[in-house]
Amino acid sequence: EEQPVDTIYPEESPEAKITMNCRARANPPATYKWRLDSRDIDMDADDHYSFVGGNLVISNPVKNKHVGMYSCVATNDYGAIISREASVQFGYLDFFSSEERQSVRVKEGQGAVLLCAPPPHYPAELSFRWMLNEFPIFIQLDKRRFVSQTTGNLYISKVDASDSGNYSCFVSSPSISKSVFSKFIPLVPLAERPIKKYPADLKVTFPDTTALVGQNITLECFALGNPIPVIRWRKLDGQLPSTHELGMSGAHLHLNNVQFEDAGTYQCEAMNSKGKDYHSARVSVEAYPEWVDHINSTEKAIDSDYTMSCVASGKPKPYVRWLKNGTLHDVPWIPPCLLMKFTGLTFEDSGMYQCIAENHHGVIYANAELRVIACAPTFEHNPVKRVLGAKNSRVVIKCQPKAAPKPSFSWSKGTELLSNSTRMFIWEDGSLEILNVTLADEGRYTCFAKNDRGKANSTGSLSITEATKITLAPSNADVTVGESARMQCAASHDSSLDITFIWSLDGHVIDLHKDRQHYERTPNGSSNGELLIKNTQLKHAGRYSCTAQTPLDNVTASAQLVVRGPPGPPGGLRVTDITDKSVRLQWSCGADNHSPISKYTIQYRDSFSKDVWKDATTSPEVIEGNVETATVVDLFPWTEYEFRVIATNTLGTGDPSTPSAEVLTLEAVPVVAPSDISGGGGTSRELTITWTPVQPQYYSGPNFGYIVAFKPHDGSEWWRVTVADPEARRYVHKNASISPSTEFEVKVKAFNSKGEGPFSHTAIIYSAQDAPSEAPTRVEGKALSATEAIVWWLPISHSHVDGYQVKYWKKQDDSEGGAHRVAVPGKGNHTRLEGMKPDSHYLIEIRAYNAAGYGPPSPHFQIYTKKAPPSQPPRIIGKKLKGHLVNIAWEHVEPLWNESSIDGYKVNIVLFLSHLKFCSLAKLFAYLRTIDLPVPREGDFVVEVRATSEGGDGAVAQIHITGNSHNPSCTLVA
Repeated sequence: EEQPVDTIYPEESPEAKITMNCRARANPPATYKWRLDSRDIDMDADDHYSFVGGNLVISNPVKNKHVGMYSCVATNDYGAIISREASVQFGYLDFFSSEERQSVRVKEGQGAVLLCAPPPHYPAELSFRWMLNEFPIFIQLDKRRFVSQTTGNLYISKVDASDSGNYSCFVSSPSISKSVFSKFIPLVPLAERPIKKYPADLKVTFPDTTALVGQNITLECFALGNPIPVIRWRKLDGQLPSTHELGMSGAHLHLNNVQFEDAGTYQCEAMNSKGKDYHSARVSVEAYPEWVDHINSTEKAIDSDYTMSCVASGKPKPYVRWLKNGTLHDVPWIPPCLLMKFTGLTFEDSGMYQCIAENHHGVIYANAELRVIACAPTFEHNPVKRVLGAKNSRVVIKCQPKAAPKPSFSWSKGTELLSNSTRMFIWEDGSLEILNVTLADEGRYTCFAKNDRGKANSTGSLSITEATKITLAPSNADVTVGESARMQCAASHDSSLDITFIWSLDGHVIDLHKDRQHYERTPNGSSNGELLIKNTQLKHAGRYSCTAQTPLDNVTASAQLVVRGPPGPPGGLRVTDITDKSVRLQWSCGADNHSPISKYTIQYRDSFSKDVWKDATTSPEVIEGNVETATVVDLFPWTEYEFRVIATNTLGTGDPSTPSAEVLTLEAVPVVAPSDISGGGGTSRELTITWTPVQPQYYSGPNFGYIVAFKPHDGSEWWRVTVADPEARRYVHKNASISPSTEFEVKVKAFNSKGEGPFSHTAIIYSAQDAPSEAPTRVEGKALSATEAIVWWLPISHSHVDGYQVKYWKKQDDSEGGAHRVAVPGKGNHTRLEGMKPDSHYLIEIRAYNAAGYGPPSPHFQIYTKKAPPSQPPRIIGKKLKGHLVNIAWEHVEPLWNESSIDGYKVNIVLFLSHLKFCSLAKLFAYLRTIDLPVPREGDFVVEVRATSEGGDGAVAQIHITGNSHNPSCTLVA
């Protein structure tokens, strides 16, 4: 009832013991012993071992003594039985090497692989994550970054500047609950402009894999490349299993609950605009042993014959062996059914038998007790019973005494001894069979049993009832999908018996509760079993059988239901005659469902819209219902397609066929040219040409790119340049001989490995301007406060000026690195400078700019900012009411040595009235240090007082005043 299980003991476990469980159901109770590698364990010779019940406890286990395969043997007076074998292994996960890891330097846009190299460990199963810079910051995996759960390596499809950092491989062993991490590996992205693009390159691939039935497995594929490659999966010899799932942005293919039909060759494809890469490997499916037939405990009579059977399935086919009382049994077994035969059983054949089926995936056990008995016949536990029989039916009266060896049987009716006849038979097991029973067969029947150890008899009775008959049989019916149908059924039966009606469709019993959406029994008396079929579907067509059944007999009547509806899916879809723009399809018609097929529709989906099926253009344009082939036209060259066919009749459109295998149309010369040809601008002596790239479905073949042609407007010879990147949007031609703002004609066309396509329309663009060649003059300015200044200048005469840049910085910093910059667009000739430091010496330069760059700077102009405004607020020394006025007074502010002199004071009044705020301002001379203010009629107000100077306004002092409702005036006195 409890068996040992495989155990992994962590070498660093704080619990210094291993417990192997064993418990058997036995009467009398069992005694136990244990085996290690098929040898009995001597409990006295090793004090590490002890018993707790039937469990084996290993204290302070030692690796070189206690590793191995353990089994438990349970024994009592009736036999012995052995448990399954279970392994004990010691688990460990060493630390990573303390050696420093070398830096990995990779150009931006290239892929990177950081090797994990996990330390020695057992068992093999590990999980991997990667830390970035510190614990516990783990990198988030996405379509650009991937961690292989096979090797632990970190893969980055294309490196960018944000990947810079220190990486550590974090390894966990779930079996022993331990984790370790490696030394940090510095990853240094190297800037490269422009960033190059690279074709998809598969770096993580899956090997040939063996899976077990019912198991979940994961196949890995990941590619480096720029742009980031897209991973796609397919099964080369069929459809992907319906239970498959994709994970890790497509890098994982999960096959769940694997079955034998999932075996085959699987392929992953990595693709980006620069190229494709493929990998294929085989998935084989095998199976753990499983019992098809196995032994069960039984009692058998002495001297009888008996056959034990054990049949196991599995892949590879299991090897089966037999044990009796825990040891190999020497009675020959008979392949292939694995039968063990006994002829003339003896008491010595009693015991515990086991058959063991094993392949390299595992072992299963079947256990049974064979008990050989001898006794005189007895009906104590199973007397002959009273039996009811329907008139004209067959009746069997059983006689099953317990007896060993098997007895001989005889029967009597009343005082009449019965013998075999045309209507009566005595079976070998003692049962009495009577055919076509009538009322005359009613009476009392006695069975006599006799063997060499004694004899016994038992009497029962037989009563006859009226036979059950169908009085109203169901009739054939013909309906259309969605309609309802009624199947009648009524029967007569013996009134002393209950009757039930059972309906079946094509031999399968209908579950009226489970299928109540479509089936309903109409209540119409106990002898009526009419069936209502609602909203009929095609699946409801077939032969309906009504069975009227009593406890004694049953009778059945049947009728056919025809359901007319849309056609079934066509089958056998094949794709032939593949060209660059067309394919030919062939199929076989599906079921017409009793209404002729009127037409077929062909649909397709391509590699650019995998989730959308579209109607295809065909030849002939309308595909008649008697046609089973057609050509699909107007396809894109060098594109992967799947096709399906849908049939239609007068009752509707049916389900689509199974999609065809993916096919690739042939390559062709491109026919679509880039659009939106434009350009211009850039730096001096450059010609910039731009366009909108061609969409991938128009590539028409591999090695796609662009040919850019251009010439001066008055020139005759075209210059041609090849751009190999299919996603490119611009080309910049640099040539010192190009004059500024020169008119050029430009055009662009596509090419691939088959040839060149048509040119786009010709566009007119201009080469880049020259940067301004002169500096602004007559630069002047002045400080406005401690932090602000204004500067102005005389604009330059250059005709192409987009604006001016004003740069200013503190002279004592002796560096322009921290300079402030202000852009003045258009023809502006002045600007305000902010964020300056008080009492500081600033240098200012101005230069003109346009799309080609900046012109030369003006001579430096110097500005000295004012000293800082007073940092101390005025101290309020009085607030007195004088009638309807309030007088506020303050002390004079004394500026510090590095602050501006006081020019006067500002009084700001903020009035709060009905959630509104009103502000007034008064400016006072320096010698005034008091002000009279009217008290407002309602509301509150705040008075703010601050000193003012040439460096700006100083710190503020505030006083809050509450209004007086008796005073209607509200004026400001300065």
